[in-house]
Amino acid sequence: MERFVPWVHIAAAVLSVITLGVTAYVVNASWGAPTPNFILFSSLWSLLVLAYVALTPRSVPRLFHGTVSLALLWLTAIFWFAGAIAYSVWGGHPYCGANTFCGSVQAGIAFSWILFVLLTFLAVLETLRFRRGSTRTGPAVV
Repeated sequence: MERFVPWVHIAAAVLSVITLGVTAYVVNASWGAPTPNFILFSSLWSLLVLAYVALTPRSVPRLFHGTVSLALLWLTAIFWFAGAIAYSVWGGHPYCGANTFCGSVQAGIAFSWILFVLLTFLAVLETLRFRRGSTRTGPAVV
C-alpha cells in the first residue's frame, strides 16, 4: 500500500487546489458564510501539510519529524471530516438545475469528502508505520 503514497499526495494536492478554487467562488458569492470559509481554510492548510509531509523529507530532511507528520495528517483529516459534514449540512441541496452557485457548492461537498478519505488513508498508513517502531525521518515511501 505504501507505494501508492506519492500518488495519493499528488491527488490530494490537486484536489485541494480544485477545492480551493470552487470554494473561493462560493465564499465570494455567499458573502463570507462560515462553513465555506472553513473549507477554504482547510484547502490552504492541506496544501501546507502536504508540502511538509511530501516535500520536506526529500528537500530538507533535518526539518522533518515523523511524529509531527503523523499529528499533522490526523489533524488535517479531522478538519476535512468536520468541514465535509458542515458543508454537507450547509449546502446539501438534492437538485441544482442550472444554478452555478448550487453546483459549485455540490462540487465542493464532493471534493471535501474525497479529500477526507485520501488524508485519512495517508494518516492511517503513517500511523501503521509509526506503530511498527520505524524511526525513519522520511515520508512513508522513500
